[in-house]
Amino acid sequence: MPIQWFPGHMAKARREVQEQLKLVDFVIELVDARAPYSSQNPMLQEVLGQKPKLVLLMKKDLADAARTANWIKSYQEQGIQAAAVDVNQKGDIQQVVQLAKAMGQEKMDKLKAKGIKPRPARAMIVGIPNVGKSTLINRLANKKIAKTGDRPGITKQQLWIKIKKDFELLDTPGILWPKFEEEAVGYRLAAIGTIKDQLLPLQDITAFVIRFLFEEYPSYLQERYGIEDSSDMVEIFEGIGRKRGALESGGHVNFDKVSDIVLQDLRTGKLGKFTLELP
Repeated sequence: MPIQWFPGHMAKARREVQEQLKLVDFVIELVDARAPYSSQNPMLQEVLGQKPKLVLLMKKDLADAARTANWIKSYQEQGIQAAAVDVNQKGDIQQVVQLAKAMGQEKMDKLKAKGIKPRPARAMIVGIPNVGKSTLINRLANKKIAKTGDRPGITKQQLWIKIKKDFELLDTPGILWPKFEEEAVGYRLAAIGTIKDQLLPLQDITAFVIRFLFEEYPSYLQERYGIEDSSDMVEIFEGIGRKRGALESGGHVNFDKVSDIVLQDLRTGKLGKFTLELP
């Protein structure tokens, strides 16, 4: 069942991206390394067209390193530059600067050949909400420019930022698309905290996460909560709730509290590093 979601400011942001695209030489697209396919806006791909693109897989420190390497290989096989980024690693930030400089070099060479004084390369940075865009911009500029937060949709307007003498960056608001045609895409984005928790039933998101972990990373749930694989989701919620003290009066397990615990453990990496999908 498609999941509908499209705030008005995101429709406006899409139009602005379309209008500003002619001002830039290339695009830096941010995806979440834990769900690179699900966090890549299909609507944005239509808007960007044939514009050269650098894909950055953000939050690599929370993702499964082997799967991240598979994703980068997959992008490169499609002729797309890609790199994995942990915004707290200076080496990763430097790599982004070097890749961006290389992306803009062709344009600078053309200007030089025409006798026009080369200017800094210009890039537009795009991505869905809460993918780490504002933090990356602040690291690249080496000062606080963009607002940051763990809530989706912090950036609301476009902003030009100078990155040393290397390139200029046009920030844009995080844009989601009108609806998730694949239900699993909505659940993956909800699981990693990209879309607001109120959009889907919290217990459904948690059940989706638990089923996924039992299939792909079974030891995580065992090590964290001491539970074994079971087809009975009620039994699993009960087990986690009693283990972690998610109880209400009368000693009953509060399933919403269990959901909060599991999702926070997942998002902060306490359950372990994971990637929700393969190329």
